[in-house]
This record gives sequence, structure tokens and C-alpha cells, in this order.
Amino acid sequence: MITTTTTTPSLLALSVEPGGSDPASSLTVAQSYPDPTLWLIPALPLLGAVMLLLIGRRANAWGHLLGCATALAAFGVALWQFVEMAGRPPAERAAGQTLFTWISVGELHVDFGLRLDELSMVFVLLVTFVGLLIHLYSVGYMAADPARRKFFAYLNLFLAAMLLLVMADNFLGLYLGWEGVGLVSYLLIGFWQHKPSAATAAKKAFLVNRVGDIGLAIAMFVMVTQFGTLSYEGVFAAVRGVDGPVSSGLITAIGLLLLLGACAKSAQVPLQSWLGDAMEGPTPVSALIHAATMVTAGVYLIVRANPVFDAAPTARTVVIIVGAVTLLFGAIIGCAKDDIKKVLAASTMSQVGYMVLAAGFGPAGYALAIMHLLTHGFFKAGLFLGAGSVMHGLDDEVDMRRYGALRTVMPITFVTFGLGYLAIIGVPPFAGFYSKEGIISAAFDVGSQPAGAGASASGSPVGYLLGALALLGAGLTAFYMTRVMIMTFFGDKRWHAEADPHESPPVMTGPMIVLAIGSVLAGLVLAIGGRLQDWLAPVVGEHHAAHVLPTWLVTTLSLVVVAIGIAVAVRLYGRSAIPVTAPEGSALTRAARRDLYADDLNETVFMRGGQGVVAGTAVLDRTVVAGAATGVAAAVGAASARTRYLQTGRTRTYALYMLIGSALVVAAMLVGGAL
Repeated sequence: MITTTTTTPSLLALSVEPGGSDPASSLTVAQSYPDPTLWLIPALPLLGAVMLLLIGRRANAWGHLLGCATALAAFGVALWQFVEMAGRPPAERAAGQTLFTWISVGELHVDFGLRLDELSMVFVLLVTFVGLLIHLYSVGYMAADPARRKFFAYLNLFLAAMLLLVMADNFLGLYLGWEGVGLVSYLLIGFWQHKPSAATAAKKAFLVNRVGDIGLAIAMFVMVTQFGTLSYEGVFAAVRGVDGPVSSGLITAIGLLLLLGACAKSAQVPLQSWLGDAMEGPTPVSALIHAATMVTAGVYLIVRANPVFDAAPTARTVVIIVGAVTLLFGAIIGCAKDDIKKVLAASTMSQVGYMVLAAGFGPAGYALAIMHLLTHGFFKAGLFLGAGSVMHGLDDEVDMRRYGALRTVMPITFVTFGLGYLAIIGVPPFAGFYSKEGIISAAFDVGSQPAGAGASASGSPVGYLLGALALLGAGLTAFYMTRVMIMTFFGDKRWHAEADPHESPPVMTGPMIVLAIGSVLAGLVLAIGGRLQDWLAPVVGEHHAAHVLPTWLVTTLSLVVVAIGIAVAVRLYGRSAIPVTAPEGSALTRAARRDLYADDLNETVFMRGGQGVVAGTAVLDRTVVAGAATGVAAAVGAASARTRYLQTGRTRTYALYMLIGSALVVAAMLVGGAL
């Protein structure tokens, strides 16, 4: 079951291994005490979804209220659990509940169990709180939609699936929630089924995510066959060699398969193509699923499986590469889009790239990845809701070239969106500054040598390269987000003559204000005194190492790069009139508008390649498989046609056949006797 081999990590893996880490504590899963109330957190929104779907149209008048009530109740239980958890010592914080035996086949035993520890708690609070705000926002945004009751049922169902994903105590439970959010994402992206583009986008998201799901499923198959368990405790114990040494190649394979699943769910290269098209869904869907929760599920998976990645340096190297490539990929695309939601979608891809990059640093970056995930949940959800408010006031117009000067007619939207803008570009003291600066600083530390007595840590070429890429991403973020601010809220009025832009109702602006407050304060609350890092230490381990570059220098470099990005955007878009029709642009601009030809590549390599394989298989089927079958049938038919002539129906003919047969038998007997 468990093979015993020893191998040497690759040179690339060694070159990006952070120094000064002590991952030992991250390889243990603390024992949990039984808590009979954990099931309430995912069950409450699930109950709301079931009721809204079963009651049907009779709930049209009040279904949205039930959806909001169940989301509020789930957040209330989660907040109560957090207060209880915070009052206990770290070794006793984790809570667990086994609901029933799920699978019991031979030696494989899987319970349907829940676990609420420090890591899952931050996700539960994020999902329920931001989910509640988006439920409230949707009351106003979807007020005129005749299927509003069904929309709230889907929102509730999504909350239940996402909560199960982060609260499961084994990989099979995680997989159930994983597939659940994929299904509900499909339903919500294609919610407006009358739009062919929405139906196509939903199908695309579903298919791309199935590719990643295959990776996660195969990883689970390997765990069962090699370790005989799917529980976190069992898998992590096996990885750290409690029952005997495990092949590093096996652990690397599991890590890469888990990463494949994370890439699809979190829209990371090469499985990122679905995210931009997913903006065809209602804007609250973009804020909930594609900004604050579902796209961060991949980051959760990597951080949750930290013992696997700590034991597989090669897999962590690939995680770093994926994050670095994606953060630049998304930022470049965001610089050229005119659809405000697609700019924010590209931004989400880029910001999640920062999280994946940090997770690839191992113990030095797990807490940073989660911090950026939390701050991103506030400012990106606020930005999406702000975009929805603009669309609500301009008859669902998404082209920023048809905006302009909206700050005067939509002041609340302008202020809340502006605070989210300052947070995402990393201006102190807003939320994004703390998390993004921490990731940039940790990027410079990759591959560094530990500090000696009286000396600072020495950097490596890999670390300087990653730090430079992270800084470049920050500059591009400042550019495209400043571009969004200028094109939307400043300059001349460019909207249609019949448009009547107006501020959104309080039920929509209220959640926007709360998220804007989070965009200002979340980073400060999480970062001061290493509060979040200390909170997550029992799950992801502790890390204390000297930085290659002093904090003041990283801050200065980051702010300078951000200032350059802002200045370039102001120069290009703030000092001249913005044309309503987009100019052709440079080759890079045209490529960015086409998502850097990712769809073209998928169509050429996979779609047309797949069609070629299918066509070749059809030819093989016709010529070989069907040919063999028809050939045998034709031979039998020909033989039967020839044999038919022997059946004449005449007695003298049959007598002749009998005479000939008898003569042949006698001749054979004589010949046999002579021999």
C-alpha cells in the first residue's frame, strides 16, 4: 500500500524553498471536541433552498425574505461559534461532529463529518457574512425579475455547498461541496436563460471545472489506494510517514492533482478561460461566487492540504509558477477590457493569483494567502456590487465608454467604489495594502539563505524575480483600476441620451457601505500584531524568518510602482476625451481584449483537436470495427448463397449426394485401413 523510496527534490524546487520555516506544526491535525450544533451552519441555507424550490411560485411574494433570513441565521450561528472558539486555548479550539457513516466497504470507512477549526472558521465567517450582504443587495437588484424566488433558492443552495466544502473533515465531504458549488455556479451563471450568451457561459464554466474536478477525483483515488483513507488526519499522517516512508513522487503527484482542481475552481492558468464569460450572470452572482467565495475554494484546498505541499517541493514550485503567471495574465487582460464586469473578473483572476503565489511559499505564505483572500472578499465584493449599482442606474449598460461623470449622480456608489479601489491597489491604510505588501515581501524571500549571526538573510535570483513580478502586478492593478475609476466616474457624460442614471435604493447601497468599511479596516484588524497569523498557526504552522529586504524598502517600492500605474492611467484617460468607440489599439491591446488568445488556443488545440480525434475514431470504427463485422456477415451471406444451390428439392439429386457421400466414406475407410 505505501511504497518506500527516497528521491532528491528538483533543483528548481530547491531554489524556491523559503528559508527559516518550521513546518512541523503544520503537519498535525489537532484533535477536535464534539459539538452537536455544527450541522446548523450549512443546514440552515440548505433548508431555505429546499423550501423555496419545493414551495414554488407560491413563495414569489416572500421567497427573498426567507432566503435572507436563512443566510442571517447561518451567520448568527457562525458568529456564535467564533466567539466560543476564540475563548478557548489553541489546542482546544477545533470542533467536530460526525453525522452518520457515509461509506463502509471493506477497510475503507468514511464518515459524513464536519470540522470547524481556525482555517475553516475564517471561511465560514466570510461566506456567511458576505453572502448575507449579497442576499440583501439582491432584494433590490432582482426586484423586477419574475424568477427572484428561484434566484434566492440558488443563492441559499450555494451558501450550503460552500459551507460544506470548508467544513468537511475529509476529502470526500470537501468533494461533495466542491461539486455542489460547481453545479450552483452553472445554474446562476445561466440564470437568464433567454440570453444565449449566458447559456453558453454556464456550459463553458461547467465543462472547464469538470477538468479540474477530474484531477481532484484522481487524487482521492490515489489516497484510497495508497493510504486507505480520505480523512484529513489519515492522509496527513500518511504523508508525514507515521506508518512508514512514502514515495516523494507519490506525494508530488497528489499535490499536482490537487493543484489541477484548484486551478479550475479558482480560474488559474491554464483553466482560467471560464471566468470572464461567467460575468453573463446577474451581478450579485459575480460578487458572491466569482469574487468572494467560489474562486477562493482552490486557495482553501491548497492551504488545507498544506502537509501534502510541504512534503512535495516540486508541487509547490508549480503552485508558485501558476500563481505568478496568472497574476500577470489577469492584470494584462484587465488593462484592455471596456466591460466593467470583465475588468473586475480579470482582476479577480489576478488577485487570486497573488493568493496562489503566496500559498506556494509554504509556511511563509499560507497566512498571507488567507489574509489577502479575506481582504479581497471585502473590496472585490464591494467593487462588483458597485458595478451592479452603476448598471442598475444605466439600464444594465456594462460598457465603460458609455459611462462618465457618474460621481455627481451616484455619490454613494462613487464613494464606496472608490474605497474599494484604494484597497485593491494597495494604498495604505486600506485593506489590500497589508496583505499585498506581505506577499510581495515574502516573494523576495523565496530561496533566501537564513540569516547568520549579526547578518541579514541573503536573497536569491528566483526570489528577486518573483518579487519583481509581484511588483509589476501591483503596478498593472493600479493602472487598470484607475482606468475604471476615470472612465466610470470622471470626465464627460457619455451615456445614451435616453438614459437616466440614478443612485440605487438603500437596500443595495447599505451592503455596499458595509463592504466599503471592510475595505478600509479589514487589513488593519488582521495584520496588527500578526493576529491572523497567530490564529491560523495551529493549522498552517508558524514561520519566523528575516526578510531579504527591509519592510520600509518593500513599502516604498510598492507605492512607487502603484503611483506610476496611476500616473500612466491619468495621462492616457484623464487628460483627453474618451471615445465612445474603442480604438484599434496596439497588438498587445488587441491580444488582451481577446484574453491573450486563451480561447483561441483552447479552440485550436482542444476543441478542433478533439474533433479531429473523434473524426479519426469514426473512420477507424467504419473501416476496421464495422468493416470487420460487415465483412464476416458478407462472407457468411456469400457462403450461404452458394450453399443454397445445393438445396434443389429433387429426390434423385439427394440420392446422388448420398451415393457420392457413401463412396467417399468407403474410400476413406479403405485408405485408412491401407495406411
